[in-house]
Amino acid sequence: MSALREAAMTSKAWPFEEARRILARFKGKAPDKGYVLFETGYGPSGLPHIGTFGEVARTTMIRRAFEAISDIPTRLICFSDDMDGMRKVPDNVPNGAMLRENLQRPLTSVPDPFGEFESFGHHNNAMLRRFLDTFGFEYEFISATDFYRSGQFDATLLRACERYDALMEIMMASLREERQQTYSIFLPISPTTGRVLYVPLKEVNAKDGTITFDDEDGTDTTLPVTGGNVKLQWKPDFGARWAALDVDFEMYGKDHSTNTPIYDGICEVLGGRKPEHFTYELFLDDKGEKISKSKGNGLTIDEWLTYASTESLSYFMFLKPKTAKRMHFDVIPKAVDEYHQQLRAYPGQEPAKQIDNPVWHIHHGAPPESKMVVSFAMLLNLASVAQAQDKDGLWGFIKRYAPEASPETHPDLDAAAGFAVRYFHDFVAPKRVYRLPTDQERAAIGDLRARLAAWNGGLDAEALQSMVFAVGKEHGFEPLRDWFKALYEVLLGASEGPRFGGFVALYGVTETIALIDRALAGELAA
Repeated sequence: MSALREAAMTSKAWPFEEARRILARFKGKAPDKGYVLFETGYGPSGLPHIGTFGEVARTTMIRRAFEAISDIPTRLICFSDDMDGMRKVPDNVPNGAMLRENLQRPLTSVPDPFGEFESFGHHNNAMLRRFLDTFGFEYEFISATDFYRSGQFDATLLRACERYDALMEIMMASLREERQQTYSIFLPISPTTGRVLYVPLKEVNAKDGTITFDDEDGTDTTLPVTGGNVKLQWKPDFGARWAALDVDFEMYGKDHSTNTPIYDGICEVLGGRKPEHFTYELFLDDKGEKISKSKGNGLTIDEWLTYASTESLSYFMFLKPKTAKRMHFDVIPKAVDEYHQQLRAYPGQEPAKQIDNPVWHIHHGAPPESKMVVSFAMLLNLASVAQAQDKDGLWGFIKRYAPEASPETHPDLDAAAGFAVRYFHDFVAPKRVYRLPTDQERAAIGDLRARLAAWNGGLDAEALQSMVFAVGKEHGFEPLRDWFKALYEVLLGASEGPRFGGFVALYGVTETIALIDRALAGELAA
């Protein structure tokens, strides 16, 4: 056994814990189909949000961890439930009136409100695939519409006819009495209106593989359950898909957790083996509400990538999947800097620590070198005081601080500088509030100015930090963080900031003196 595999078999990183559980499912032998099948599901009723991306990212991390401990081949399927009827019009798309006219029609039969694709479902599927391709995920895409209409689902649907009573028994136990009166696992698609119908069935004929119901115009109608004429309700569909594809692993949000016994039961009645599950906590917006595709609250993938790298988003997804997390713009700077901290730590770690490091899982065991010689938080503050309009406005300061750095040799730093300017102008600048110093703070900041004016220690960030620290101690700030908070609020217009000595080293001693002069003269607060 290799050193990597041996370390992976005891790693406490959650992808390895899940990978070992999947390996135990097969007792070390490949399944009859010859590979382990991972699946993720996507409901294209609205534009893809980060939670959708998170499922694929996290499942990929588990898949790669599995490949580190086993030689059994793997596949990953991204399944789009695009045959679902559109039940409401999303708030964040155009042409709402047109969409309202198409309510309850399968998403792949609803015209694209953006006018770019064959349907709204095709549009959202294309967006999802573009996002996934941006991150380099290896996956196979399956459309539910194609799956139903092509006949790939027919055998399972016919079996559902044969075992209809057993499937209904599972579902009835989960329904209110009122809903039980009209519920069926099958939803016919009206031959006259094209809508997905939630109607009681008059007959389920297992011999012929058909269902009979009253169409919307009252016509007694019989349809085969095969060929895309009928779809399953979403809970039975979940379990039936596991049985049809022989899925071995799927993760989903906590809001699905109470349905797990239903999904498992449906799968087993249809002759399948229930997969291994992983339930993650939900993503929340800035108000603590669940992120919703139809509301469009929280962050989109494009929005994150406007202000930070793909790797920083993957890092955020790796962290504590069993803990609910706010997913808003203010989490981005911290994610960027923590990701690079982990990159810098990786080369010096023992193999057992390396495979627990998030960057191992983000980069499939081959993380790159970090060239971020300046933190993202520091770049934000530099953008603020330098009034930078683009990344070129930051590079003059960066090159003085780190002469060996350039956009060509430090592409991650160059990209981060551009992101920082954009983030500063969109989120930091509108919220900046400068204030005048108190008498104690004015005396301390004046003392700091005098010491900087006499400074001959170059751009040594640690030495400058020690000097700033000493000023705060000598002027009686207790706790000392009040001193640094005062510097941030008076000089930077924010209640939090970087290590101030590092900021001085980056911005420049002369420039910091000029900044202090403006603050003490009341120009910044004005």
